[in-house]
Amino acid sequence: MKKLSAACMILGLSLFAGGCSIDHVDDHIISLQDKISDTAASQASGQDEQASSQEERVYMDEISGSLQDFDGTNLTISSNGETYVFDVSQTRLECKYGIVLSDNVSVIYEGQLSGTDISTISPVKVTDQYHNETPLEDRTLKGKIKKLTANALVMVTEKGNTVTFPVTGVNQYYKKGIKAGRWVYVHFRGKFINTSMVDDKQYDGSFTKVISVSDTEPLNVPEATPTPSPEPKKKEHHLRARIVSVSTNTMTVIPQTTGSELNIPLSSAPVYFKGGMAPGSYVNIIYTGKFNSESTSGMKIRGITGEDPDTLSVRNITSTVTGTILGTTANTVLIQTYDGVNILCDRENAQDLSSSAMEKGADLKVTFNPAKSRTSNIYSCIKFEDP
Repeated sequence: MKKLSAACMILGLSLFAGGCSIDHVDDHIISLQDKISDTAASQASGQDEQASSQEERVYMDEISGSLQDFDGTNLTISSNGETYVFDVSQTRLECKYGIVLSDNVSVIYEGQLSGTDISTISPVKVTDQYHNETPLEDRTLKGKIKKLTANALVMVTEKGNTVTFPVTGVNQYYKKGIKAGRWVYVHFRGKFINTSMVDDKQYDGSFTKVISVSDTEPLNVPEATPTPSPEPKKKEHHLRARIVSVSTNTMTVIPQTTGSELNIPLSSAPVYFKGGMAPGSYVNIIYTGKFNSESTSGMKIRGITGEDPDTLSVRNITSTVTGTILGTTANTVLIQTYDGVNILCDRENAQDLSSSAMEKGADLKVTFNPAKSRTSNIYSCIKFEDP
């Protein structure tokens, strides 16, 4: 009304000065009233839209704590003495050093958290805790080899505990070869958990990050130079072969020259795998004697070396891991391998040629890049296929 009165006064003065008739005055006043009404309506509409926008604004916050468990879909953290279990099936995992038990992480969510009731929130992202730019402290565990496969090292510690570590893509060196009962040192981050309610001596290290495994401490791979010997040196030969499987002291390979499977003993020669012993990757077998294309009976194995993933282009990487899908998040898939460890794979930039639709329980074959999986236990993946 104040705006209308002021407008009318101005109009009156202008009409008086201009000598307009009363009829013209009425017409101008009615026109001005219409314009002011339209302006008021527009302002009211803008205020309603602003109020609506404020109502639609989502409240976001975060909670930080120690990572306790992860099953591929549900993530558990401990914060200020309380336990929170989040459904992260639609959530991005963006932890720089992976999903490592005992690590401090932050769960960023929409909504407002009340106590431990998470029904009112929706997790958006899981990250390393704010300002925590360093990984967990490196730990070393010594034990005797009980079993070794492409993905799992089962060892018995000096205290008599049995621990299973994931060794997919892990740097490994065995100066004296691989044999059950030999001592090794495992360098890793995180903690392993008790896997049995009955036997307190069984532990699972699936959600640790293993850095290296070696039978020497520290890991020190000698240069590839011949060792002087007073005896005449026998001529060494090289056999390139693709890994099929690993079973403690034996590796099954397919030589490029034959195309048939060959069992290579690992217990009496140095073994070095910079990128792990993944099926599909290649090895160089150094030997003296003769290879009869069917067995190692005429061969003296002098050393076995895996390929260096740092020197390979993406299209030449063939390291694979196969397992059953346990769960997915917005950017990862968790699989359990045939040898009993959980492998978390980044699926964001990987080519998916599988028919699994990433459904829980489906089998999946993953081609991963060991060179880009050094510091995190979320494996950098290239391709997904049916096994």
